[in-house]
Amino acid sequence: MSDSSPKNDELAGTEQPFVQHLVELRDRLVKAMIAIGIAGAALAIFPGPSALYDLLAAPLVAHLPAGATLIATSVISPFMVPLKVLLMAAFLMALPFVLYQVWSFVAPGLYAHEKRLVLPLVASSTILFFVGVAFCYFFVFGQVFSFIQGFAPKSITATPDIEAYLSFVLTMFLAFGLAFEVPIVVVVLARMGIVSVDKLKEFRGYFVVLAFIIAAIVTPPDVVSQLALAIPMCLLYEVGIWASVLFIRHTQGPDESTEKSQ
Repeated sequence: MSDSSPKNDELAGTEQPFVQHLVELRDRLVKAMIAIGIAGAALAIFPGPSALYDLLAAPLVAHLPAGATLIATSVISPFMVPLKVLLMAAFLMALPFVLYQVWSFVAPGLYAHEKRLVLPLVASSTILFFVGVAFCYFFVFGQVFSFIQGFAPKSITATPDIEAYLSFVLTMFLAFGLAFEVPIVVVVLARMGIVSVDKLKEFRGYFVVLAFIIAAIVTPPDVVSQLALAIPMCLLYEVGIWASVLFIRHTQGPDESTEKSQ
């Protein structure tokens, strides 16, 4: 009996904090789900699922021949596709609050200099993702659809399927949203000491080739969308190198500052 009591004493101090962390994590997840639900309910009331899909399809419809529309090849597609668009829009609308819940859960366990490191990255990565999605919707879609319709033979009448279009849109949004995270990746690699700033500068030429390879893989087989993805990635890589220098300078911990001073 005397041998087991010390072990129980060692675990007694860790069990309760672990349970408390689980409870807090559950509460944060519930709050995030409630926020997404509220955003979804608001969007369902106005403008509504159908209007959201019409807004999403507007760049394509604007370049279809006169009288042509999108079609639904499945019986439940007219119901399910607008619902999926509604859920996607609700998640994007609630994303800042969801990330705030993640930050609130993680922040108490961080040092002051670590908070200066994480918070700007979370905020800037969210903004850059939205900028990438907006760039894709307002600029890339119009150029791509115009190029495709201009290239198509006159004997072909385009009537895209709504599910196929939704899949295409989600793929493009994800591709451009993640592509615009290039500065964040560069800053993290430099700040963690995995790659030095000088090495990142030397890698410029290779990254240009890599950017065009990625663009050729994830975008449709047309020059417009590939250039629209590859060129911003190259520019954002340069922004990441510049930002990493400033970020490292302003987020050094006490130990790092002491080492450099010595």
